[in-house]
Amino acid sequence: MGMYLNPGNSGFAGIRNDVYVDKSGLICLINETIETPRRLTCVSRPRRFGKSFAAKMLCAYYDRSCDSSPLFNDLSIALDEKSYRKHLNQYDVIYLDMTNIIGKTSPQNVLAFIQESVTQELLSAYPKLKAGNAFDETLIHAAELTGRKFIMIVDEWDAPIRELSKIQKAYLQFLRTLFKGSGTTDRIFAAAYMTGILPIRKDGSQSAISDFEEFSMIKPRKFGSYVGFTKREVEKLCQDYHRDFEGMKQWYDGYTFPDVGSVYNPNSVMKAVRNNDFDSYWTQTSTAESLLGYISLDYDGVSKVTAELAGGGEVKVDTKGFANDPAVFRNRDDVLTLLIHLGYLAYDEISEKARIPNEEIRMEFSKMIREVKREETVKRVMESDRLIYDTIHGNAEAVAAQIEKIHEEESPLFYNNEQALRSVVKRAYFSSCDEYVMFEELPAGAGYADLVYIPKRNAILPALVIELKWNKTAKGAIEQIQKRRYPDALKDFGGDILLVGISYDRQAPPGKRKHACTIERYPGANE
Repeated sequence: MGMYLNPGNSGFAGIRNDVYVDKSGLICLINETIETPRRLTCVSRPRRFGKSFAAKMLCAYYDRSCDSSPLFNDLSIALDEKSYRKHLNQYDVIYLDMTNIIGKTSPQNVLAFIQESVTQELLSAYPKLKAGNAFDETLIHAAELTGRKFIMIVDEWDAPIRELSKIQKAYLQFLRTLFKGSGTTDRIFAAAYMTGILPIRKDGSQSAISDFEEFSMIKPRKFGSYVGFTKREVEKLCQDYHRDFEGMKQWYDGYTFPDVGSVYNPNSVMKAVRNNDFDSYWTQTSTAESLLGYISLDYDGVSKVTAELAGGGEVKVDTKGFANDPAVFRNRDDVLTLLIHLGYLAYDEISEKARIPNEEIRMEFSKMIREVKREETVKRVMESDRLIYDTIHGNAEAVAAQIEKIHEEESPLFYNNEQALRSVVKRAYFSSCDEYVMFEELPAGAGYADLVYIPKRNAILPALVIELKWNKTAKGAIEQIQKRRYPDALKDFGGDILLVGISYDRQAPPGKRKHACTIERYPGANE
């Protein structure tokens, strides 16, 4: 076993020794591409979404230097009678973890380091092998000598693109040498699998490595169920470990793909299972920290849009022109598309709209927005904070005035129902995610509460039950909350509960405020 040639199965063995959700069906998809024109696959997904787990699984399955049948015989891949045994431990595997490699050598030496390291391991494994004048020639000689083509697995393939700007062109040329010329590629590789955060970098109007089939957070296609955990997988984890499924859904769900449905952040779900604690496990990274810079640049009003998103809104995004080059961002669509690839936004390819997927990411957005120093953004945060203060202190007139102000600024195209009113209210309360967890249409009593804000553990604040009315009175909204017993959903809360009725009267005469608010303390709270 080597570091880069045939690394063995110890990585996947360690994964199997812990709580494991079976994702071996991904192997079937790669097996289908072996020795076909579709042999090159690139799957991009965010950090902490199991990219390295998948890469280690593939290494263990294909690597001919070990026997991995004990690791796979009880997994779903073993049920594939056509391909399971045919490809199990049958190939020389070249495994490159680009993040690891970058940490081992200087930026200028990365490509030479890769070629020299792999060549030396090949010469050690096959003494009769003669190195070629170029790296691809050496690989061709090795494949001809052994009679076996390689499986190549590149983890964090885009790390040099994201972190080493000075070698981007040389790195892309290196990949193009291996994977662009069909004559070379077909002679060397039975299949190749690359995974990273970002899709393949565009070179002009074309992909720099155009022969790869790409699957991303925009269009995961058949890999959708392998991006993260599915609803069924999370339900089983919750059942096996006695965890609250609804809590998992609120905190870590929100990514939705065709034919798959809900997809959850796998790293966060596993940490919540182990810790028995729902929290934001979305740790800061250099890539994530750079988002603050993108938002601060405010392409076409990005900071305003992020505040809207933090309040639970959706925005239209044109993802088609994204070139995967932060140095040449042209507009807010490029910034928002990057956020989709990074997992900060969920994207619906049918509606072409993006939104913040869950509570965990909403907390991160709140942190980022508060660090933006643009005057407009600072003002929005202050106004939202003031709105929450006025709500808690029963200043209904001020609440109505601020909702009215947000409505006038945003001017929704179809502001003619309670759903549109809800959108404005959520935007107005966007900074609440610092102290509250927001629930929409929460099952409660004899119906569904429009909006419920429940304080987080360390926040000594009242819960807010908000009911919205269109062309009716705010007092009528309060009466509906009481009649349908919406506060029943908070019977275990133990603190104060405020009932907030917000209405919009389209027929209000000139000079009269169209929005109205009534705030009352729930009489059964904390008694």
